[in-house]
Amino acid sequence: MMDIISLPVKMDKKKIDSRFRLVTIASQRAKELSYGAKPKLPSKYRKMASQGILEAVEDQLEFLTGDEARTALEEAKKLDLRRLLETKKREARAEELSELERDLRVYLHEKEEKGKEGLEELFTETEKDAEEEPSKE
Repeated sequence: MMDIISLPVKMDKKKIDSRFRLVTIASQRAKELSYGAKPKLPSKYRKMASQGILEAVEDQLEFLTGDEARTALEEAKKLDLRRLLETKKREARAEELSELERDLRVYLHEKEEKGKEGLEELFTETEKDAEEEPSKE
């Protein structure tokens, strides 16, 4: 038998002013839990959303509201944009490097082929060498 949170949830109206805010806070906490965050309270609930609601109602979560929340959200978006730009720069560098590596491989392969040809010339008998050897005996 699965336990569920009794509805309606009793919450401190001074901290969490509406059910919408409760759902928003609990959903963000559930997302954190799904990414591997440790629960702040021991729970009998299996679902992360239920754990998030429990932690929000029990005043275990810190959250921002109003202008502070807007400012923090804008800063977070800027950080995400910076990360995206850095990732794109790294990918471009890797692509340039891979082109350079391909060119280098072609060059080394050609160089190796020329080296083999030179070695073959040194170590293979030519007709002139074959004619000269019997006369030395």
